[in-house]
Amino acid sequence: MTTQVDFSAPRIAILGGGPGGYEAAMVAASLGAHVTIIERAGLGGSAVLTDVVPSKTLIATADLMTRVGEADELGVKFDGDGTASKPRADLKHINDRVLNLAHGQSDDIRAGLERLGVEIVIGSGKLLDNNTIEVLTIDGIRTIDADAILLAVGAHPRELPTAKPDGERILNWAQIYNLDELPEELIVVGSGVTGAEFASAYNGLGSNVTLISSRDQVLPGEDTDAAKLLEGVFERRGVRVLSKSRANAVERTDDGVKVTLGDGSIVTGSHCLVCVGSIPNTAGIGLEEAGVTLTESGHIKVDGVSRTTAPNIYAAGDCTGVFALASVAAMQGRIAIAHFMGDGVKPLKLNQVASNIFTSPEIASVGVSEADLASGKYQGDVVMLSLLSNARAKMRNTKDGFVKIIARKGSGTVIGGVVVGPNASELIFPISVAVTQKLHVDDVASAFTVYPSLTGSISEAARRLHVHM
Repeated sequence: MTTQVDFSAPRIAILGGGPGGYEAAMVAASLGAHVTIIERAGLGGSAVLTDVVPSKTLIATADLMTRVGEADELGVKFDGDGTASKPRADLKHINDRVLNLAHGQSDDIRAGLERLGVEIVIGSGKLLDNNTIEVLTIDGIRTIDADAILLAVGAHPRELPTAKPDGERILNWAQIYNLDELPEELIVVGSGVTGAEFASAYNGLGSNVTLISSRDQVLPGEDTDAAKLLEGVFERRGVRVLSKSRANAVERTDDGVKVTLGDGSIVTGSHCLVCVGSIPNTAGIGLEEAGVTLTESGHIKVDGVSRTTAPNIYAAGDCTGVFALASVAAMQGRIAIAHFMGDGVKPLKLNQVASNIFTSPEIASVGVSEADLASGKYQGDVVMLSLLSNARAKMRNTKDGFVKIIARKGSGTVIGGVVVGPNASELIFPISVAVTQKLHVDDVASAFTVYPSLTGSISEAARRLHVHM
């Protein structure tokens, strides 16, 4: 069945097929717009092909290996002696599955867009003006006219001039899935979200991992209690963390790599993964000529409804520098389309964003943080409960984790929360609902939870924040 397109409908052109782009395309098509999406690599963008989907697929395998490694404590025994009874990571199989899953997800997204009548153009695009995109395709140059343009061009891994990735021993996070053999000694440069996730994953897969952190804690800027807990887990599982250490250079050696630190000391390993942030893909695509203002960091400046400084041009995703999260990119894209099409729209509220760090254990957070309380930005009360007292956690042999809820002082409205533990990415949702809907702690506490369950600790934390009237 062929979808009929109304060419009198508003024309929307989307540059970039990642979450900000393809989610916006789906919304626009469902609202009756004629949508063209331009993507140079594949639908889903880096989030699906080289970043979020691949890394979380890899992490799923690492999590399973970690659980299997602890199975003996639960009474699970393996036949065989020595290494025969231990799990081993077949990295080629793992990475083949990772990439196949990523490409399969990309194909699913493309099929979904085509069902909605979205026109897909594979090529590299740049703005000619506020209503025109020039696209270089394998068949030549094509010009696309539109009533509105959404820029969802993403970002790429930042490189150090003294640590150029070669795709073999010195790697960025897009290249690491090319490995067929598990790195014996992996050095991870950078202890932000990406660095911490890969350090945790490769430790779980069986590599000897060294994490180089320029700051005094891993995950700088995240919840301090969560970061301290993760550091303790890393220490227990053999991850070597070099804090307050800056990598000045990474070089190939005959059989591996050497990393020179700021104090002149040398760290050697078999491979090095460089995770030092990202750079928005905003250069050379005609933004200045179209009147799109960039920030000092090169990101596209947007307002709460994703408008840029140029008429008819919106932007979404990592290129805006708002939050490098696929969920935020998708929300920005949906908001942009709703605004342009005159549909009901609520501006993006950053204090309602839920996020997750896929280390083992996972770290999820939403809303106001304790750092916000310390700065005086908000007034709040905090309760933190360790999962050590949770019956379900004991049954699962979960030793690491906690639930933290932050309520507005005086009123008891839930304004933030943190969950650390298995499946924290799922467990944060009830707190996220409470924050978004401005629920009272008593609303959370009075809702039934299953016994035994990890969510029971969320209910218990809310009960402890009860305001006696």
